[in-house]
Amino acid sequence: MATLILVRHGRSTANTSGLLAGRTPGVALDERGAAQAAALPSRLAGIPLAAAVSSPLQRCRETLQPLLDARPDLPLHVEDRVNECDYGDWSGRKLSELNDEPLMEVVQAHASAAVFPGGESMRAMQARAVEAVRDWNARVDAEHGEDAVYALCSHGDIIKSLVADALGLHLDLFQRVHVDPCSLTVIRYTRLRPFLVRLGDTGDLAALAPRETPDGSGTAEVGGGAGAP
Repeated sequence: MATLILVRHGRSTANTSGLLAGRTPGVALDERGAAQAAALPSRLAGIPLAAAVSSPLQRCRETLQPLLDARPDLPLHVEDRVNECDYGDWSGRKLSELNDEPLMEVVQAHASAAVFPGGESMRAMQARAVEAVRDWNARVDAEHGEDAVYALCSHGDIIKSLVADALGLHLDLFQRVHVDPCSLTVIRYTRLRPFLVRLGDTGDLAALAPRETPDGSGTAEVGGGAGAP
């Protein structure tokens, strides 16, 4: 079956402001995010892409735009099922404030039980994303053959949940996965099982450098984090 290249959107203005953007409209790439997006065509050079699929949100469309400009024949498809998690009343709030919410402990340790107030459950988020990928795998296979490769631009928690599904991990373990902005995660699907080929590949190791303010809490940043400084 098809090989899927998952692209997390480039760094956004919400990432650098410490906000949980969710589906808040008007969240764009920041200067670094735009540079990350501009580098995407060269990072994918030599890989024939059958299609590009995107979350409907602005930051994902902006991430894919340089790739589409470089490949004018590459079709873009907007897929609502890989939209950001609906964080409901948490959307647009400071992550530093949300860390004090009792629900945050559930999000970190028992994600399958987490339901965002006024939003959706993390269980529903994963289910719709997995269903979308299965449908796109079948479509790409049918139209381009089983060796075809396609790219899908989405969000941190969506990509982490897809990785968990590919590895057969329970959703409660998905916070152990990390993907930086504009990182590439590759899953090759076969008839019997998926194979995780790349995880969070940014092409550099800057994110491994010691931080000025180390975070020893062991918690995962909801929404995916801002990446290297």
